[in-house]
Amino acid sequence: MRVDDISAALDVPRNYLSKILHVLARGDVLDSTRGPKGGFHLARRPEEMTLEDVIEHFDHLVSDSACLLGRSECSDTNPCAAHDRWKSTSVAVRTFFRETTVANLAHTGVLPA
Repeated sequence: MRVDDISAALDVPRNYLSKILHVLARGDVLDSTRGPKGGFHLARRPEEMTLEDVIEHFDHLVSDSACLLGRSECSDTNPCAAHDRWKSTSVAVRTFFRETTVANLAHTGVLPA
């Protein structure tokens, strides 16, 4: 798909979207082709690409050691103030991103065709 088409479909600024798509292309999530028939497409089949593969280029939320409060070290032995309450939610969030594929979202109608 071309950037202009995606931008129009999602109603997001073209320049903002272009930067995001290029980050994903450098991260092997997307392939890009230049020229009049160029654009972006998934680098792998949607069934093989998890949401973690996509968002890890922008957010470390899915990291096992990510601290909700941004501390560099947060663990059961060295917890932040939110650690005990956040831990189970964090595991659920990581599991969601690791087990949900792009195809899962496309099949449920969440993603535009």
